[in-house]
Amino acid sequence: MAVYTEVSDEELEAFVAGYDIGQIRAVKGIAEGVENSNFLLHTERGFYILTLYEKRVRQEDLPFFIGLMDHLARRGIICPEPVRMRSGETLGRLAGRPAAIVTFLDGVWVKRPAATHCRAVGSALAAFHKAGADFSARRPNNLSLSGWRPLFEQAGEGADRVAAGLTERTATALAELERDWPTGLPQGVIHADLFPDNVFFIGAKLSGLIDFYFACNDALAYDLAICLNAWCFEADGSFNLTKGQALIDGYESQRVLTPEEVAALPILCRGSALRFMLTRLVDWLNVPPGALVKPKDPLEYDRKLAFHRRVTDARDYGLRR
Repeated sequence: MAVYTEVSDEELEAFVAGYDIGQIRAVKGIAEGVENSNFLLHTERGFYILTLYEKRVRQEDLPFFIGLMDHLARRGIICPEPVRMRSGETLGRLAGRPAAIVTFLDGVWVKRPAATHCRAVGSALAAFHKAGADFSARRPNNLSLSGWRPLFEQAGEGADRVAAGLTERTATALAELERDWPTGLPQGVIHADLFPDNVFFIGAKLSGLIDFYFACNDALAYDLAICLNAWCFEADGSFNLTKGQALIDGYESQRVLTPEEVAALPILCRGSALRFMLTRLVDWLNVPPGALVKPKDPLEYDRKLAFHRRVTDARDYGLRR
């Protein structure tokens, strides 16, 4: 269960009293998520999400995350909107942790996305990029190229305990990316973690984007590459071209990729696959005793990386031009 910090009734009541959302009717811990402690909060005014930010989230990054959600919500992106305290602040402290309350979004995440879901996600991603264009705060992507080698070194020879030959394959892929990583692509605020469990749907209609705690400034097309990895592979490891086409079509319905972004898409997909393989690998090798949250399989992204290393043209992902 992803509630790492327990909150007493007295602490919670005192914290909520600082908001104009009425008295608490019910509160329930949310099991999903691995970064923070989340609670579904029901008050006289409705439903909210209460988040306590745990040690893996740097406190100095919180104004960026909270400010971004507020900025996006005011520009029409359906996302959790930070609730202001009576003092006007959006960030407080609860049970010794930084904490915030945001609005609740209706919808569920789709465990088996179809092409229609992929198109909606592509369109929403491009709308997010456009809405974030005038967001003034900046946060570097600590999990981009410069962060991959330290992760690889942290995993060390443990990679071969996960799968034979994984150390050598990863070293080769990392060296290639360090040599060939593109520069000069259009930059902006990216979500950087828009996996299916961070997108809500009501039926076939996208009802909101959540979890902005990896958001940062980086190449916009890198965000699209992350989504191609997250949304367009099947359970057997095969890439679904129809889903890729729908995702890219949806994106280009809002923002057309530049020729440089199109040319860079295969290596961006390789980079995003390596990024998630490495973070999963480090988590897999460092599961604390008694942990209730099962780490995600790094080999899923090792297989995706192998696919991307065979790709040389963005049309292999579904680009129509």
